[in-house]
Amino acid sequence: MFSKKFIAAAAAALVAAAAALSGCGQGDIVGGERRPVRISVGSYNLNNLPFFVADAKGYFAEAGVHVRTENFAQGGSKVLQALVAGSTDVAVGFYDHTIQMQAKRKDVSAFVLLSRNSGLVLAGRNDTRFDPKQPQTIRGLKIGITAPGSSSDFFVRHFLSRHRIDENAVSIIGVGSGAAAVAALQQGKVDLLVNYDPAATLIEARGIGRILIDARSDEGAHEVYGGLYPTSVLYAQSAFLQKHPQVAERIARAQLKALRFIEDTPPEQIVAALPDRYVSGDRAAYAKAVARAKAIFSRDGRFVPADLQTPLAVLREFDRSVAAAQIDLSKTYTNRFVDDAHAASSR
Repeated sequence: MFSKKFIAAAAAALVAAAAALSGCGQGDIVGGERRPVRISVGSYNLNNLPFFVADAKGYFAEAGVHVRTENFAQGGSKVLQALVAGSTDVAVGFYDHTIQMQAKRKDVSAFVLLSRNSGLVLAGRNDTRFDPKQPQTIRGLKIGITAPGSSSDFFVRHFLSRHRIDENAVSIIGVGSGAAAVAALQQGKVDLLVNYDPAATLIEARGIGRILIDARSDEGAHEVYGGLYPTSVLYAQSAFLQKHPQVAERIARAQLKALRFIEDTPPEQIVAALPDRYVSGDRAAYAKAVARAKAIFSRDGRFVPADLQTPLAVLREFDRSVAAAQIDLSKTYTNRFVDDAHAASSR
């Protein structure tokens, strides 16, 4: 006769085998039920490239987590709303939103850093009258951003605040990102455009306009913001991370593999690995955009506490709720899951 221990072990093995055959691992147990982890992304801008790579190359599945992705294509503010409403588990968005949520007493924490720097530019058509050296020339212009409440919106408001220009002196219009944003500038729907690559590279490549303010490099970020401005991250409600630490670690593991792939791979090969839905414009132009954006990506996925002071200082200039709140930056991020992922990969 078989012992009780043998029977129990055999039953456990059968359950594990069934889970493997169904494509669901331990990382898929969310909210007490077996389902994919829902991850939402706000746009196809290149700051989010490490997420696109992880998704396209199957790194999440390799790490043992089954994810279902959704693209809102309307900016990070929409993804943030979905996260707070509970209709998504993890957001691919910008770090500064975690600061805003703390000011509103919402416990949201970033757990993987994808882009260590802004990547934003301000572009104008070739005949623009705006001159960054004469900030007042921005008055009366229509400025395109990805969406209200996004970091491109914050870029504009920071520029206005820095030069003591009233926000009502300009019109700020949401135009999305990528090809849609480029078209808005080309068609005259906006006079200036604040956006990311690939839009920035497409504007120059097509002769539509020129880059007037460039925060893609470390030097540019220091000039615009006074320091590095961490942007694209994976963040979630802290309760989710506390309840599903294994899920968070496996997601972090997949993202670290994507960051290493971006660092070690030529731009053309990175673009070749992406499906068409992630590529704006032709692939040759997109590869040029990837080459220009490479410097903004994190190498290890970890947050540097000193760099987080920059978005806090920027938000305090124009966001009254942040300015009035006692912000504890240590509660807006964690390196725990990235550290665990590094440890797992070294074993």
